[in-house]
Amino acid sequence: MPEPLNAGWRPMTEADLDRVAEIAVIGFPNHFEGRPMFANRLALNPQGCFVLESGAGLEGYIVAYPWRAEAAPTLNTLIETIPAGAGVMYLHDLALTPAVRGQGWSKPAVQAVVDLAKTGDWATIALVAVNDAVDFWRGHGFEVRETPEMAAKLTSYGSDARYMTRPV
Repeated sequence: MPEPLNAGWRPMTEADLDRVAEIAVIGFPNHFEGRPMFANRLALNPQGCFVLESGAGLEGYIVAYPWRAEAAPTLNTLIETIPAGAGVMYLHDLALTPAVRGQGWSKPAVQAVVDLAKTGDWATIALVAVNDAVDFWRGHGFEVRETPEMAAKLTSYGSDARYMTRPV
């Protein structure tokens, strides 16, 4: 497991899941994913799940797990297992409440996923950027990767969705 992120970030627990689901609605109002999906990802890859805790309570989360390259799980679906053919570390979500956005909390969270990928010998981190977040993710070293395989898969994420990757 990677080292703790820094003050504020800690491993996610089951007790955090109700608040994580609430933050998801704040961060992704047009891309609903409920508590069962977060519980599923926490059970499958707990070392890739962290929450941001402040004096006011939980203010963010990040979820990552191994997945297939040139693929993205369908929104709000449960998965039975990490695929045997996993080729990337998939950064499923990073969400922060408005109270803590712009304070630099995303940098240590993304670094934790980079460290997790290095530990697991994953050469690439992949994600789907939504809510016009391409520039945000570019700031973290990701680049848009347009492929025919992903074009149809991204339609459920919205017209602004882009598949992005970053070498580790």
